[in-house]
Amino acid sequence: MTPHEVIPEALVNAALSLDASLSRADLVFTFGETRDPAHGDYATNLALTLAPKLGKKPRAVAEAIVARLELPPGYVSKIEVAGPGFINFVLAREERAAVLARIVAEGSRYGRSDAGAGAGAGAGRGTKVNVEFVSANPTGPLHVGHGRGAALGDAIATLLEWTGHAVTREFYVNDGGAQIDKLARSLWARVQQCAGRAAEIPEGGYHGDYLKELAADILAREGRGFADLPEPEGVSRCRAIAVRSQRAEQDADLREFGVRFDVVFSESQLYREGAIDQALAELARHGVTFERDGALWLRSTAFGDDKDRVLRKSDGTYTYLLPDIAYHRHKRERGFARAIDVWGADHHGYVPRVRAALRALGYGDDFFHVQIVQLVRVMRGGEEVRFSKRTGEFVTLRDLFQETGVDAARYFFLMRRGDAQFVFDVDLAKSQTEDNPVFYVQMAHARMSGIFRVAAREPERVTADGVDLGTLTTAEEVDLLKELAAFPGLVARAAEALEPHRLTGYLDGLARIAHAWYHKYRVLGEPEETARLVLARAVRQVLANGLTLLGIRAPDRM
Repeated sequence: MTPHEVIPEALVNAALSLDASLSRADLVFTFGETRDPAHGDYATNLALTLAPKLGKKPRAVAEAIVARLELPPGYVSKIEVAGPGFINFVLAREERAAVLARIVAEGSRYGRSDAGAGAGAGAGRGTKVNVEFVSANPTGPLHVGHGRGAALGDAIATLLEWTGHAVTREFYVNDGGAQIDKLARSLWARVQQCAGRAAEIPEGGYHGDYLKELAADILAREGRGFADLPEPEGVSRCRAIAVRSQRAEQDADLREFGVRFDVVFSESQLYREGAIDQALAELARHGVTFERDGALWLRSTAFGDDKDRVLRKSDGTYTYLLPDIAYHRHKRERGFARAIDVWGADHHGYVPRVRAALRALGYGDDFFHVQIVQLVRVMRGGEEVRFSKRTGEFVTLRDLFQETGVDAARYFFLMRRGDAQFVFDVDLAKSQTEDNPVFYVQMAHARMSGIFRVAAREPERVTADGVDLGTLTTAEEVDLLKELAAFPGLVARAAEALEPHRLTGYLDGLARIAHAWYHKYRVLGEPEETARLVLARAVRQVLANGLTLLGIRAPDRM
């Protein structure tokens, strides 16, 4: 176990022994690496946060905690109370380097845990989590905003898998409603135009060249007689063709972007299976619906919404909210303990009403969670790239990753919180310099790999058995050991917070220390050669694990 696992648990046990009324929920504190080596390897503010609850001075609480700490013999060489009540730890030299043996032994599994094995998950099985992301309407190509959501959703799903959850990646197809009607009529108009006839794109329809291409394909395949079909039949067939075609194109783009889905669920399935009526009936059983002005309403104000919402309009048609209620109810019926949705920023105001509706069904707030993704501005040459020639409206995801590469696109999308504004610098993403974050991290992995090529050694054959790892004493080596030990805890915290950007920040920091170590010290032919080879293998492994978790390659050569 790493210091991030051993010491915090010992701190908790010591603190709980101070007062029988304390519980783990009372212990909110930080534990991590110190910035100044003079303050030891690790520090905690536990005594400062606990002192007000105990009505004592922080230093007195810190001293009491230290007196009750039970750590493995020889685990630390020094513990001291500093300043107003911080507790600092200096690891024993052997324990500091012990993480290397663990990394070598666990390999690609290092960083994984069973934190997601919930109480109700069953023996050996993780908590069932549905991660729904992208879910773009099948009305056109994917844009860069969809790409950011794809990278975020995929990384969240992988983080949850790494922490023991049973994850299903899901794509929801909105194949009903007004937008699909406009798509069908827009394609029918393009078919008429392609046949040499005058036709207008409907108001609010789709003007991109991709529908011109599809119309030409239809006439080439079906013949000009397709354009002579009665309009209702032509529009109906255009609807099916357009949805099928756009979904196939979206799937192809996502596959090339390294994103896969376990389930593709369509809105039309909700109607076919009677899920809409079932949702209405259950809401009625809970007594949370009422009729007014010929419409059916949800009493959502009783569950935290700012106003009641219409479910069925006076003309008998449903609002967008009802299928969404039915869809999330369907997820619950499929046995998911959590439903995590990645939505665009334009849906931010929609979150409270869906949450209120699910509360009305009796679902706890821990079931439904939304990660908001802000739109992306694409810059090239200092100027904003506003649209693709093919769409005439936006930059497509394919345009972007074909220019920058998939690795750069995914890494850049994950460098910031999803709900933070983001400017994608194409020139930086394409550059092969240390200013390019993904190049910098991949180069660190390649440099570690290069050490083994020069040594004519296979990294996997380098073990820690019988190696005196205590010879790793330089400042850079100590910093590397701290960073390597922090990786499992970082993965666990990133998974809990659903924040993959924590991992890109970690990889950047690890790469920075690795590059400094590589430039400053020789490995081969030095007295520390065997220990440094183990260190190089461990750094290489953790960089690879982190990059792989994000869906990015870890190249051996650059």
